[in-house]
Amino acid sequence: MIHETAIIHPSAQIAAGVSVGAYSIIGEHVSIGAGSTIGAHVVIDGHTTIGCDNQIFQFNSLGAVPQDKKYAGEPTRLEIGNRNIIREFCTFNLGTVQDGGVTRIGNDNWIMAYVHLAHDCHVGNHTVFANNASLAGHVEVGDYAILGGFTGVHQFCKIGAHVMTGISSVIFKDVPPYLMVGGQPAAPHGMNNEGLKRRGFSAAALAGLKRAYKLLYRDGLTVSDAQTQLALLAQDVPEVQAMVDFLVQSERGIIR
Repeated sequence: MIHETAIIHPSAQIAAGVSVGAYSIIGEHVSIGAGSTIGAHVVIDGHTTIGCDNQIFQFNSLGAVPQDKKYAGEPTRLEIGNRNIIREFCTFNLGTVQDGGVTRIGNDNWIMAYVHLAHDCHVGNHTVFANNASLAGHVEVGDYAILGGFTGVHQFCKIGAHVMTGISSVIFKDVPPYLMVGGQPAAPHGMNNEGLKRRGFSAAALAGLKRAYKLLYRDGLTVSDAQTQLALLAQDVPEVQAMVDFLVQSERGIIR
């Protein structure tokens, strides 16, 4: 299952059942889990760990050094979970010692062509990155987030779970969970109701989240006052607690 033209370092750890396509190059410190498929002309380098049952299409570059002038060759890492689909021409970089030293992608993500994940980004599970979505360094993306094509995210921003961004969105601040956002710079455009319905959120939860959105964006409250009101609402609507926690942890401030 290893093409004769592939170049694999003798110290690389390749599990049983992994296939590697023509002219791919796999470096010394790479580990690939069982059932994963590596297409043709893929370069996987650095201290990179790839889990099981991933589909990595042709022409990807995974585990290259960060695009960060401070990087000085430290043994930082790229970690990719299980059952991810990574389409053509994606670039995922290693982490840096200025952060936790690891760029991490979770499980069951669908990542389309030309996506860039810079150093120290953390991506959750079940996300969708449409073509040409790009994360600058130190960005966090929550579970089930969907990034529209050509979305650009500024460094150190956080995108909450279940967020959906419109095409060509430019994100300079944190995006709380459940929102739909779009524009340059991105602005809120309501809750991601259709996505939440598809994921099994109850009518009561959706109504509570609609009220939460109104508190945060329509009632003229400061973020601090809205956070207090959201904490009270979360006592009756547990799903709102994710918004409260997000606001507490936000360092860049949220889009408004």
